[in-house]
Amino acid sequence: MGAVAGAICCWAVGLKHRFGYDDSLDVVGVHLVGGIVGALGIGLLATKLAPTGVAGLLYGGGSPSSVNKPWGPGVVLAFAFTMSGLLGLLIEKTIGFRITRNHEVGGIDLAAHGEAAYELHGTAAGGPAGMACWPI
Repeated sequence: MGAVAGAICCWAVGLKHRFGYDDSLDVVGVHLVGGIVGALGIGLLATKLAPTGVAGLLYGGGSPSSVNKPWGPGVVLAFAFTMSGLLGLLIEKTIGFRITRNHEVGGIDLAAHGEAAYELHGTAAGGPAGMACWPI
């Protein structure tokens, strides 16, 4: 199951380029797709040795186990989508999602936090915000 889910997740991660959505952490391809594949796989491959003691469809468990499994990911997906949408709307109406174009080009860390995230041209004694570089 892990090999199949891993292969499907790998394929799903590549879909973000085809569909053009922004997912820098591959949350959709790994967690959404992997969670759905895992939940449905349990309905097919579970054995009576599982903690619930319910066998999957391929191990003689009959259809209720495999028919009921899609409800779990469906309910979780609907809840997460609804709550994320509401939180996003709240953020947009209060502080907004985007910063100005000038701040984005100049550096979000400098604009939002008053310091540079990466000291690319400073010295070891201190950077733009007077931060010392710590040896690794």
